[in-house]
Amino acid sequence: MDEFFKKLPFLDSVLKGIGQIMLQENRWTGLLFLIGIFMGSWQCGVAVLLSTAAGTFTGMKLKYDKSEINAGLYGFSAALVGVALAFLFETTALIWILIILGGALASVIQHFFIQKKIPVFTFPFIIITWVLVFALHHFTHIPPSEMLSAEVIPSKYDDFLTCTKGFGEVIFQGGILSGMIFFLAVFISSPIAALYGLAASILGAGLSQLNGEPIKEIHMGLFGFNAVLSAIVFSGVKKTDGLWVLIAVLLTIVIDDLLIDNHCLDAVGGVFTFPFVAGTWITLFIQKIFIKPKA
Repeated sequence: MDEFFKKLPFLDSVLKGIGQIMLQENRWTGLLFLIGIFMGSWQCGVAVLLSTAAGTFTGMKLKYDKSEINAGLYGFSAALVGVALAFLFETTALIWILIILGGALASVIQHFFIQKKIPVFTFPFIIITWVLVFALHHFTHIPPSEMLSAEVIPSKYDDFLTCTKGFGEVIFQGGILSGMIFFLAVFISSPIAALYGLAASILGAGLSQLNGEPIKEIHMGLFGFNAVLSAIVFSGVKKTDGLWVLIAVLLTIVIDDLLIDNHCLDAVGGVFTFPFVAGTWITLFIQKIFIKPKA
């Protein structure tokens, strides 16, 4: 199969870009993510393909570093822009155009920060999506997608499934199978990252419940997905890695709950992955203070 992908380098980069949503440079992870997204919504699946392809194609045309393109670094923020717009709005012609343009713009912004050696993670996706959601709400009459109004039916397994739903909500998928597939997709690439992410999802759900957050939203994974990403960033086999995972996850959960409770970002569509980015930035800053570089 590796030979197959060598003959189709663009497809390989697109799949790796989708995999990089959870920081995995793995085509099979990306393919499983794509399957899980299509299981939740064909619109979201097509949107992810279009936006990731647009971001990757933009990187190629602007002659960005080939190894960075091949690693999928110009695809993951683009992918999230696409799935977010398809999840939030009815997919009119304008939305499809914005999915492609947003994916291309995400690639340009990502490149700027890569050149500056600034680890921004999904920040390009956040900024673009906030701006587009604000503009679409204020200057168009495009209705919300049916997915937003879909009723979530409680089940007796909700407490158990909340941990994997934290994985699903990273890519706007609330389905049980999608969450399980996303967890498996990370596990085949990095078992330690998947297990740390699972623990972080449980911790996010538990602490948010203690904080009095709505149990329905906790069961949907909405208070776990940012913690999942923060855990994956710092995951590793060293004992100290566990400490940094814990610090990042706790910071992320606190930021997430504060922003949601105070409705700080409702006007631009919600917090998205900003708590993950903010929590990770703070943790990296703390690391810089306490960990001295080797001479």
